[in-house]
Amino acid sequence: MKTAVIILPTYNESKNIERVINKLQEVFAGIKSWKMEILVVDDTSPDKTYEIVQKLQKTQHNLHLVINKQKAGLGGAYLRGMAEVFGPLKADVAFEFDADLSHDATKIPLFLDKIDAGYDMVLGSRYISGGGIPDDWGVYRKFLSVVGNLIIMTVLTDFRIRDWTGGYRAITKPVYESVKDELNSERFMGYTFQIGFLHKAVRKGYKVTEVPFKFVDRTEGVSKLGNEYIKNTLLYILKVRIDEILNNRIFKFAFVGGVGTLVQLLSLTIIRQILPDFSLLFLTSFLLATLLSIECAIISNFVLNNLWTFSDRKLEASQVPSKFIQFNLASVGSILIQLVINSLGEFIFGLRHLFTLPIIGMKIDTGLIFAVIGIFIGLFWNFFAYNKFIWKKKK
Repeated sequence: MKTAVIILPTYNESKNIERVINKLQEVFAGIKSWKMEILVVDDTSPDKTYEIVQKLQKTQHNLHLVINKQKAGLGGAYLRGMAEVFGPLKADVAFEFDADLSHDATKIPLFLDKIDAGYDMVLGSRYISGGGIPDDWGVYRKFLSVVGNLIIMTVLTDFRIRDWTGGYRAITKPVYESVKDELNSERFMGYTFQIGFLHKAVRKGYKVTEVPFKFVDRTEGVSKLGNEYIKNTLLYILKVRIDEILNNRIFKFAFVGGVGTLVQLLSLTIIRQILPDFSLLFLTSFLLATLLSIECAIISNFVLNNLWTFSDRKLEASQVPSKFIQFNLASVGSILIQLVINSLGEFIFGLRHLFTLPIIGMKIDTGLIFAVIGIFIGLFWNFFAYNKFIWKKKK
């Protein structure tokens, strides 16, 4: 029989802890296919929450307690709890669950059904059909939760998950083992832990689903949600999104191409100053300078793509000569594609004027449009060729 452990992080929850534990035990009585246990992780509460748990342990043998000597915050408490759950307790699933009775314990069987169906992580969601938030929440609290989730979805460009900030979750051991080492830093100790954990799990390709529940406000004790939540959340999502963009292979490819263009223009200027004017058959000094500047750009692109864009597939020294020749041929392919598209456009449609952009007065004709189309298709060809032939994915 598989084991699931409900982790209750506590700090001054003496008025709620016994009620929430008893409520969980009632729900456990109806679960037959899983072994259910509870782990309280207490940050040495001044109101001695842990003493109430120790008293309950005398009669409830599936109740466990870990006491942090120093206040670890929400993220620290959950990481400590999960280390215990997937370590000494040898469990298969850890639940995140608030100790203030805000989460609906009767939904736990639905979470377990989703785990049995093959999902790696299950989220309690307030923002899908069947879920909800308290009607009496003030404007500020609603804004913080509803708009905060919309901002997170927009910045991370992931709208599949509707509740990124909720704290009611079921997490399997493989997910925990995969992300735990990336969360052991100070910025994940507070409520940012929830967003960070979920974001990393999603990016690693784990199967995540949501179960609706209606959030209920605490009736006893004080909320731990502070103003630092907003600042830390914004800083986190902006940082990870910028990191993702900068580490995106297409972005790197485009940036390297831009650098190559600058290299070509600069080298063309320098070479033209160095070369004397001449004309030999079809070869002029300008044509030679143009060809040499193109090759300078090709060399720049080859080096930067090898060191940065495809750094995970970096070529060995013995491969460089042959791959550089292939790189030149791929680049020639892009130039030929642009020439063909431009020539076809001129032959079929002609170079007639289409319209003039207002304000700047720039004239747009078919030649410019086909030049842009040719450039984009040429870039697509280059990216395809680099992936397929030069920096092939290592097996």
